[in-house]
Amino acid sequence: MDHAIDAIIEIFTWVGLGAGVLLAIVALILKLADGTWVAGRAFVEHEDGRSLVRWFDADGGVNAAQLNHEQAHALAGKEMADIFYRRGTPNRMRLTHGSPAVRAVALLAAGLGALGLIALILSGILLFARG
Repeated sequence: MDHAIDAIIEIFTWVGLGAGVLLAIVALILKLADGTWVAGRAFVEHEDGRSLVRWFDADGGVNAAQLNHEQAHALAGKEMADIFYRRGTPNRMRLTHGSPAVRAVALLAAGLGALGLIALILSGILLFARG
């Protein structure tokens, strides 16, 4: 029975730490690929059943983006909104500073890393408790 528990803990240690490190690298690559997003202030227009935001970028250019359903719902009734636009890419914006995909992968990496670390500590405790 002790060997089975040791094997299970060993599997959780290697899978948790290995997958955690791998997903942390993937999260870093996604973060770098996401680019630079700059905070800005936008005018919100609701007309003809669609919503649109317009803003000036740091270079003085005029940008516009149509809102998806979730963004339109979040900005319903507002005339101005705080947005984040991508530097160097016209007409691209989002309402959050960080990418939801990067955040999800980073949280999964942290969770798996924590699982591996807890299993490693438990393995050490069992090693000294049996000795």
